[in-house]
Amino acid sequence: MRADLDIEGGVVVGIDGSDASLHALFLASEEAGRRDCLLHVVRAWTLRTAPRPPEVPPSTVPSVAEFHDWIVLRTRALVEETLPAPEDRARVRLHLPRSQAVGALLTAAETAELLVVGHRGRGSRLMLGSVAAICVRRAGCPVLVTRPHHRRAAGRRATAGG
Repeated sequence: MRADLDIEGGVVVGIDGSDASLHALFLASEEAGRRDCLLHVVRAWTLRTAPRPPEVPPSTVPSVAEFHDWIVLRTRALVEETLPAPEDRARVRLHLPRSQAVGALLTAAETAELLVVGHRGRGSRLMLGSVAAICVRRAGCPVLVTRPHHRRAAGRRATAGG
């Protein structure tokens, strides 16, 4: 499924709430700052992959609007937690397409300067997740795949207060 995204240039990062994706967000923000460009945060979701809104009773099925509203709130919160400096958040643009992640990221990569993804997503036990692997093979721009548990990355976060 092709996502309809309004992205022209800048750094694109895919997030899903996993530690790997939040580390990718942090590094993508640094790169957007170095390039002095926009940071496009893409959180693709489907009814199957969207987190369940907490205010919806367990015995009911949330509506698409309820899922979307919760995705918006959670994504904004994740960006604010990961990028606490207002100047970092000022260049952020959120894109929350109802789409498969790989389709949304490849669409975004068609016009981006750089695509940043975590090495694997939520629940994956692989060294390189399927979304990252497909992006590396098929993206129309350079791809940076990050690993949050790498010793040098952990050292940078510790000195940065993270």
